[in-house]
Amino acid sequence: MSEQDVIQIGRGVLDAFNTNNWDGFRALSTTNVVYNEVATQRVINGPDEITEAMQGWKTAFPDVTGTVTTSFASGNTAILEVTWRGTHTGPLVSPAGTIPPSGKSQTTPSVWVFECEGGKVRESRLYFDLMTLLTQIGAM
Repeated sequence: MSEQDVIQIGRGVLDAFNTNNWDGFRALSTTNVVYNEVATQRVINGPDEITEAMQGWKTAFPDVTGTVTTSFASGNTAILEVTWRGTHTGPLVSPAGTIPPSGKSQTTPSVWVFECEGGKVRESRLYFDLMTLLTQIGAM
């Protein structure tokens, strides 16, 4: 697997998220995939559980999309700098409780790291600026 292949796998995950292609999202993951959402301290195991978490973000921000601004790969690891844009029109469920829809737009910078194996994601880590997100939607 080339470094360009690894970047394409990461972009494929993002594209599947952007288009609500949940079968495609699952198909790009190994059966024992691990997702670490660093800002929220959630570590989620398995493609179905990770898909459910992603659907939760889409419930809170139905129009949210991620745009890759920079990508880099080394070996089996791809690093994508992603800018998320969307409007908070649904409930955002968090460990501290549910944040009701604010109707406010947000633009949040992030970095998503993908470690791949056999043409699929084995582990990913998403680093994003939670304070920026919460401030923009009026939760802080």
